[in-house]
Amino acid sequence: MRHGDKIKNLGRTQSHRKALMSNMAVSLFQHKRITTTLAKAKALRVYAEPLITRCKVDTMHNRRVVFSYLQDKESINELFGVISDKVANRPGGYTRIIKLPRRMGDAADMAMIELVDFNELYVKESKDTAKKTRRSKKATAPKAAPVAAAPVEETPAVENEATEANDAPEASDAPEASAE
Repeated sequence: MRHGDKIKNLGRTQSHRKALMSNMAVSLFQHKRITTTLAKAKALRVYAEPLITRCKVDTMHNRRVVFSYLQDKESINELFGVISDKVANRPGGYTRIIKLPRRMGDAADMAMIELVDFNELYVKESKDTAKKTRRSKKATAPKAAPVAAAPVEETPAVENEATEANDAPEASDAPEASAE
């Protein structure tokens, strides 16, 4: 039984597992998306997301803590620069795991793990990402339709009456001017 055993060992020793996770996290931060087995992707998510949370506050202490995990200066700069700007407003869930077809050689379950904010296909525009409540949805839907429809119908009728009234005095002014 594995009661309380929360670490996915991946069939490796502790030192090998640490090196594997560090290397995969560096690759993920540099390339924004990597393909690996499903078990490694799930283990990498648990390893990488706390590091991304650390990068939201750019202090020397956080940089040193993250460096102790990754041991790569370029990925630290990428993490605290580009990635931290994109995930600044996100409360968590920085990675996405997408299952892929099985690998041909050994039929291993494959998956692609990617940083959520760097996939343009799934990212919504910043205007649409505002958090909406149920009340705001109900309030905006009925208000928008009747208000927009009413002025459009009334405006042409008012303009037509005004133009007819303006046309009539011009016609009466023209004969008076010619009579004098």
